[in-house]
Amino acid sequence: MFKCLNKVKMYIVLSAAAVIFSSLVFIFTPYEKSQMTAIFQYGSGGDAVKIIQQRLQDLGYYSGNVDGIYGYGTYEGVRLFQQNNGLTPDGIVGESTLTALGILDEVNAQYDLEVLSRAIYAEGRGEPYEGQVAIGAVILNRVESPNFPNTIPDVVYQTGAFDAVRDGQINLTPNETAYSAARDALNGWDPTGGALYYWNPATATSRWIWSVPITYSIGNHVFGKK
Repeated sequence: MFKCLNKVKMYIVLSAAAVIFSSLVFIFTPYEKSQMTAIFQYGSGGDAVKIIQQRLQDLGYYSGNVDGIYGYGTYEGVRLFQQNNGLTPDGIVGESTLTALGILDEVNAQYDLEVLSRAIYAEGRGEPYEGQVAIGAVILNRVESPNFPNTIPDVVYQTGAFDAVRDGQINLTPNETAYSAARDALNGWDPTGGALYYWNPATATSRWIWSVPITYSIGNHVFGKK
């Protein structure tokens, strides 16, 4: 535990860091392999964090702004809730804490939407709307395929799967068009007919990718499956 003075100093430092960092980028903690529930901790951000904050506020554990920034106030509220409910008071929100809060499914659904929207924006901003939906559809098709991971974040963050993860563009804030395209994909719109891959013919350097039969083309991308 921090001593009183050190705790005050730490609160000031962490709060300032949260304000500065939140103006730059939200952090998402990628799923571990085979892990089905998102993990949220100090520095995380987004609408899923808003759900956590609102629930903590409703239960009297949090009095700050419901702003989607997992700062010190949210951290302390989580720790107190965990302590009072027989959970490890580590300030990390995973499956057990989300279940105890009664928001497991709601948070996971929102987190999936956020990750999918980020992937669509990072990979396909500037593409026709249907092309952005198609990118989302490919990710969802991979989730359903036995040859890929079985969650949206696992697919998106799979090593080497997407250039936008490798170069950091996944951390850009998606616009409403990307969110809309993600929702349409989640609601079942698949313009690609089940494609598992897409690439830009003008920039693709992989010989293997050209062995994938093309089933759909729009904007700068072609889509295919094998």
